[in-house]
Amino acid sequence: MCIILVYALVFTEISLVYASPSQGPFRTVSNNHQFYDIQAHRGGRGNVVESTLPSFAWGLIDGATTLELDNGITQDGEVVVWHDENILPEKCFDTAPVVPDDPAYPYVGKFISNLTLAQIKTLDCGSKRQTNYPQQLAYPGARIPTLREVFDFVSCADLSHQILWNIESKINARYPNQTAGVDDFVQKQHEIFISSPYYQSITYQSFDWRTLVSMKTLDDKLITSALIDEDTAFTPRGSTSPWLAGLRLESFPGPSLSEQIAQAAHAIQADILSPTGTFLIPSSSHEGFSHFTTPEMISEAHRFGMKVVPWTVNGLDRAEELFKDGADGIITDYPNVVRRWAKQQGLRVAPKYPRQRVFSCLYQHMR
Repeated sequence: MCIILVYALVFTEISLVYASPSQGPFRTVSNNHQFYDIQAHRGGRGNVVESTLPSFAWGLIDGATTLELDNGITQDGEVVVWHDENILPEKCFDTAPVVPDDPAYPYVGKFISNLTLAQIKTLDCGSKRQTNYPQQLAYPGARIPTLREVFDFVSCADLSHQILWNIESKINARYPNQTAGVDDFVQKQHEIFISSPYYQSITYQSFDWRTLVSMKTLDDKLITSALIDEDTAFTPRGSTSPWLAGLRLESFPGPSLSEQIAQAAHAIQADILSPTGTFLIPSSSHEGFSHFTTPEMISEAHRFGMKVVPWTVNGLDRAEELFKDGADGIITDYPNVVRRWAKQQGLRVAPKYPRQRVFSCLYQHMR
């Protein structure tokens, strides 16, 4: 019943679009690198249930420069597109066991790494609108897709392969038994990357900098992005963070923490530094608190030739501050809103994809 409802919703949208005035010709460009980098976080989770084919469909329609997503690896070695290490009841619900009397059932609550792809494919992860995102469109029956399925779907709508990708390895450096390991992530993701028409459009990001070092060793042509926040930068009692590939921030010259973070990212040959854009930390030089991402961090990253793309920025006041500080892009849950702001600033923005094409492809790929 849920799957039928998805088809009905998609068919209705296709019908409405074909009945509406044309959006004009869709201009083909070489790729989206020429535009201000507005990244649709998990496809744009403020607008659509996250990390599903419908969310990436709307990311295209809303004119995102880049589709941002996360990868997990199943028990049987399949690369899936999902943010969380386990299946949360707030986002998904069980429909039926993949086989009668499956001892792993119910699957909700289990780790991705302890479930097979077949088991994961029984989950409905499109029906539940998130409390923090009351404007989300729900797509009942939507399943967790594999990375190959996402590439195939987007290729259908993006015939010239101009969309950019920012793909994260969702690995837990602190609790390694909860996810697949570094080698599994790097090898399996890279195998899919190089077989995709999007190979040259992919940025590989991670909080676990070991994966970035390993990926650069395997393929130095791939762009890497060093994610960092207060949880991965700071450790109790001054211990070495398990997230930063053995580096200690205080060993870099700085002089500020912001500059040390940029210097550390450069040390692992990251092409992009991607810090939290909204978190506040106590400041001795400012009154009260200052942002984790500072003008000094951005300037130091630029000195090393790195770009800076903060996450996850949903307020336009903060987006504007970061842009004035020199940020090269914004990862956001609301790509449509940030794109509208960027256009007002006179920035070049990526074209929106025609709805009829996107929804036609969505219908084909959700059957």
